[in-house]
Amino acid sequence: MSPLELLALAIAGFGAGMINTIVGSGTLITFPILLFFGYAPVAANISSSLGLVAGGFSGAWGYRHELTGLKPLLMRLMPASLLGAVVGALLLLVLPESAFATIVPLLIALALVLVVGGPRLNKWAAGKTSKQTEIATGLPSMTLAGTAGLLISIFATGVYGGYFGAAQGVLLVGIMSVLLPLSLQQITGVKNMLTLTVGLVAAVVFLLVQPGQIIWSVVGILAVGSLAGGYVGAKVGRRMPPWLLRGVIVAIGLTAMVVLLR
Repeated sequence: MSPLELLALAIAGFGAGMINTIVGSGTLITFPILLFFGYAPVAANISSSLGLVAGGFSGAWGYRHELTGLKPLLMRLMPASLLGAVVGALLLLVLPESAFATIVPLLIALALVLVVGGPRLNKWAAGKTSKQTEIATGLPSMTLAGTAGLLISIFATGVYGGYFGAAQGVLLVGIMSVLLPLSLQQITGVKNMLTLTVGLVAAVVFLLVQPGQIIWSVVGILAVGSLAGGYVGAKVGRRMPPWLLRGVIVAIGLTAMVVLLR
């Protein structure tokens, strides 16, 4: 690994860790960088997923105060994320690499639409939830249909996250903003715990089923960068200009689509 590649991966890991903590979509930074340096798509995705788990820990820790009193909710949602992550990770390993190369551009396109349209959804949801009582403790009161819809949505997002993961956080924030009467900061804290769950489960599946696809040098560099990035992301939070963040993600995502479609 050349010094340039090492530096690029470290910076990508830092940026991805920070973005994952604040919004989600960090994979749209690390995945294209790995493709640029010539790594195979599936190996790049698996190695990226493992490397970014470290940032998930630091980001979740940074938002721990927003989770005060929400343990019952987490205990209900995390199993759905866990099961979804197992399914998604196995799909990645079972489907042929050609299928992955075909599907990923579509996932990236969907992720970019969510990244660009996310602020409108969140603004609408914030206006909706601001008229309700914000729940700081306990489990939100929901109908049976609402609870089932939430759990199914969290499971489906876990499948998506276990398979690829880009914009998983954006999906989760959008879903929970609509279905849960919580403040957006609380939702961000819950989102970080769920994405960490998905990342950990997917990592275990990859380690047990197909360790040969893991590029450990890449994992190590991304882990160090994302650990620092997650910590910084939790500190700066919403101070980062949204237009800048969305612009960077869109630019990198479009680059990944061009590379994969060549």
